[in-house]
This record gives sequence, structure tokens and C-alpha cells, in this order.
Amino acid sequence: MAIETPLGMLLLTGGQGRRLGGPKHNRPHPSGGTWGGFLVRVFRDVFPRGPVQILGEPLPDIEDLVDNGITVVSDPHQGPAVAISTWARSEPPPTIRWWVVPCDQVAWTAADLSAWFSLAGDADPKGRGWVMAREGEREQPLGGFIGSMLLPLVASFEETRVRDMVARLPRCIVKSDAYRGIDVDFPADLEAWAETRPKLT
Repeated sequence: MAIETPLGMLLLTGGQGRRLGGPKHNRPHPSGGTWGGFLVRVFRDVFPRGPVQILGEPLPDIEDLVDNGITVVSDPHQGPAVAISTWARSEPPPTIRWWVVPCDQVAWTAADLSAWFSLAGDADPKGRGWVMAREGEREQPLGGFIGSMLLPLVASFEETRVRDMVARLPRCIVKSDAYRGIDVDFPADLEAWAETRPKLT
């Protein structure tokens, strides 16, 4: 299942998770480790050599950060849009595109990510836009892919909301059942997700 391709993972772990009573990145996952660690393992299952940038708080279950090609980038804690712009200014490793995923999108599996990435490559082969999902009438940028050619522009932004940032960028909208960007924000979301008990596949 592993795909050798220049894709990186940008994992957002800086949120406070107030609606769930605390940070989400280090919550225990049913498969072992933390929510954030689970997503890193999903990514590495498909892209074993892809760089991983943790934007925010480090993960207690991911060790040997330098040896694993995993680095932690400081989050100014002014919201995800400011964090992404800050990251873009940090000279991320060269890739064609980045999977921008918050630590609470824990419904992803390796099979879904592989299929979603394939669709992104078809929609934006050279990484010139932000490939995102459409759910109903809404565009969902997180869980999507940002082309590395956009990073200099993103680095110059001062938007405080991701939607405002995305509105200024070229984007490719894709509708697919492979997209698993379901945020776990509220206790009811947590209960509904826990019933599915997602595992690495």
C-alpha cells in the first residue's frame, strides 16, 4: 500500500479543545497511542518517507523526532490560519504538496488517505492549488492538500480564519467518499466516532 511520492504531512496540534474539555492531540486512541500519533501512523503507512511537520504541541507517543523525519513547529496560538502562515514562513522541507490535517480528524484510514491523495493528484498534478472536499454547500479545506507552490503566498497572509485564507488561493474542489475529514469537536461527536472504532488498515 505504501506510495513513494513527495507528499508531506502538516498535523495541527495547537488547539485547546475547549468544547471537549482539553487538548485533543494527546487523547488516547483505541488502536493505541494518541489521536495525533494515530494520524502520523496512518500517513506513514501510505507515505513512509514523507516529511511530517507537527504544528503546535509535540506528541508523547512519537519518539526520535529527527531520525523519523518528524519535526515540531511552534504555533503562536492565534488560530489555525495564523499557525499555517507561520509554518509556511519556516521553510518546510521540499514536497509537491502537504496534507493539512487537524489532530481531531481521527476517522482517516490508510486506504482512505491513499484514495483521497490519488484524486488530489488527478485534480492538481503540479501542486498549484489547495485541493479540498465539498460537503453539501460547504468547502472543507482541512484534511485537504495544499500545493507547495502556494507556500510563499501563504507565508505573507495575515488572515485569522482558514476560510478567509483559502478564499485568496487557487483551489480545486473534489467530492469523494474517500474524504474522512470529520472533526470531533463536541462530546456527541466523540460518542458517535467511538462507536466506529477506526483502526489502521
